Amino acid sequence: MSDLRPLDRLGSIKVKLGLLVAASCAATAFATYYGLVVLGWWPRYTLPVAVLLALAVTQLLAHGMTSPLRELTAAARAMARGDHGRRVAATSRDEVGEAARAFNRMAEDLEDVDRRRRELVANVSHELRTPVAALQAVLENVVDGVTPADPAALGAALAQVQRLGLLVDELLDLSRVDAGQVPLRRTEVPLADLVGAAVAEARLAGRDVAYDVRVDPPHATVRADPARLHQVVANLLDNASRHSPAGGTVAVRASVRDGCARLSVLDEGPGIPRQERELVFERFTRGGTSVAHDGGTGLGLAIARWAVDLHGGRIAVADTERGCRIDVEVPGA
Repeated sequence: MSDLRPLDRLGSIKVKLGLLVAASCAATAFATYYGLVVLGWWPRYTLPVAVLLALAVTQLLAHGMTSPLRELTAAARAMARGDHGRRVAATSRDEVGEAARAFNRMAEDLEDVDRRRRELVANVSHELRTPVAALQAVLENVVDGVTPADPAALGAALAQVQRLGLLVDELLDLSRVDAGQVPLRRTEVPLADLVGAAVAEARLAGRDVAYDVRVDPPHATVRADPARLHQVVANLLDNASRHSPAGGTVAVRASVRDGCARLSVLDEGPGIPRQERELVFERFTRGGTSVAHDGGTGLGLAIARWAVDLHGGRIAVADTERGCRIDVEVPGA
């Protein structure tokens, strides 16, 4: 039977059932009248015909009413097997149609979650494989006697271990984000001290860049979570220093106006195309593509955006003539 849904425009299942009963009764009365009065049939012939006609009308209308339920059942079974691509035709305006639309929204969310899960597993595997392979190569050379166990070899191994540690720490941070287990602990934070500590930490990375820091006013404070705000500044500095050329300068500007902290970090790198500026805050991406082998994990800016969102602020890539500038606003309320 074709999937006819003549009652889809009605907005209530109760009204549909009432019309179904009325149509069935009307069909029975018409068949009875036509058979007895017009055709002159005996009642024993008229009654079966009337009943069959009423059943046909009921079947025609009920089939369209129950079609979304059958589709929901089939889609739910497919989803239980891992197929999140099934959708239900939600043309009805009644409660069944609402259930179908809710199911479609749920299926889209589950499909998105499943896609993100697969991407996360693939990206984490990729990011772990690189330092593990490099560490294994260094240790194999030392064990085989190809490379002496001197400070240079041990330093290379240590760098890969540190990269693994950084990746594990950031994954733990993101797991807490997804679990919603990171409350804010706001205190009065001296902005100059926080930025200075983050810059000092960035200098320990040993990259050939200079840092130009200005805080206005010098003794400004903001009410924020110092650990999370430090994460924001540290990740922005790491990103800027990583993409700046050798001998370049990373400009850091911080200020507090009306209790709101404003921070800008500007590098002298290649910049980010406008169409890819939002993508850099996604996990394991940089400029809209997968993270390259530049020592980064692709999680720093994602964690920075999470920390800013946790404060109710905003973070964005700003327009600039050269390099990349990222602006942050963190309200102190």
